[in-house]
Amino acid sequence: MSESEVKLGNPAVVGLAGFGLTTFVLQMHNLGYCGLAPVIWLGLCFGGTAQLVAGLMEFKKNNNFGFCAFTGYGAFWISLCLMLLFGKNAELVQSYPLLKFSEVDLGMYLVAWTIFTIPLFIASMRHHTALALTFFTLVLGFIGLDLKELTGNAAAGTFAAYDLLVCAFLALYLMTVSIFAESGIKLPVGKPWF
Repeated sequence: MSESEVKLGNPAVVGLAGFGLTTFVLQMHNLGYCGLAPVIWLGLCFGGTAQLVAGLMEFKKNNNFGFCAFTGYGAFWISLCLMLLFGKNAELVQSYPLLKFSEVDLGMYLVAWTIFTIPLFIASMRHHTALALTFFTLVLGFIGLDLKELTGNAAAGTFAAYDLLVCAFLALYLMTVSIFAESGIKLPVGKPWF
């Protein structure tokens, strides 16, 4: 059997699941319903590593959108978790002061990811409504987090948390769409926005 005849699984199901579940747990933390530990472990293992692998598998499928999005957000989760682990560790920071968070470090980190997300949102509008809404809520969520971290606006942080819960459920819905499609169950995703 040639390589072109081999049927590959859809790596997007893992990428979307990792992104959706980790985003959900982080917002539960941001709203005060759980500690940071589940975010760190889920972010390193599923939202980070598994999503990164899914992105690399999208490369093999010649899907630049999935390749960029899943590897990018996989790296986001890994780097965010490492920043939180090492940047808030008082003993480690004392020995390695470069690791310490300044007042604006997390905010500028999130601004960078906002900039990364905007072109993906624009491209998502050519796919279908469910994907466009996922990226729209992600852009809004990042903007809310940027404002919270850079200005101290708690209301922007609360808005971002609820908005990103919607984003998480949209990502999990897209995962479900792909899984159900193999069983012949077609869920609606809506038309492209343009």
